[in-house]
Amino acid sequence: MSQKERVLEALMNGEELTAKQISARFKTGNPRAVIQNLRFDGFPVYLNKRTNSKGQTRGFYRLGTASREVIAAGYRALATSV
Repeated sequence: MSQKERVLEALMNGEELTAKQISARFKTGNPRAVIQNLRFDGFPVYLNKRTNSKGQTRGFYRLGTASREVIAAGYRALATSV
């Protein structure tokens, strides 16, 4: 199973992962590239930022559902880039 498939499986199981967690757990050199590849494959991966009580902000990747408007905007962008 590839790194991308293992990350996708974790996200599909409802896990929210930081870039550091993806890098450490799945041994990826560039976790952001893995997320980008998942997005290019059509998976709606979102980055939610949270600030803790100490004022530190962290980003958590999660798998979501894309609205029709988002999907339509993606197709429009593809059509104009060809």
